[in-house]
Amino acid sequence: MATARRLVRTALATWRLEQLSDSAALVVSELVTNAVQHARSSAIRVVVTRPGPASVHVAVVDKSRVAPVPCRASEDDEGGRGLALVELLADKWGADPLPWGKRVWAELVAS
Repeated sequence: MATARRLVRTALATWRLEQLSDSAALVVSELVTNAVQHARSSAIRVVVTRPGPASVHVAVVDKSRVAPVPCRASEDDEGGRGLALVELLADKWGADPLPWGKRVWAELVAS
């Protein structure tokens, strides 16, 4: 996860979008964590793109075809808040099915 966060922070610094760094780093951490925990694949791909001058698109691709499902964690639960955090921090997010897996993505826009 540290490598994914570093990738996102480096891309955002290059694009002069540092104001999105903390949120984007947390989003990619949650997406990578979900891929590792639920896809149970040894290979994932992290993709960071810039769809517009003030936005960043972060995606994690894995080999599982199971779509992510946000859940409501209770106060006592130790996990289950990842997608809720992504939903809170991102301007939009979603999942795209692929022939061999899925891509879960989030878009953040600088204000």
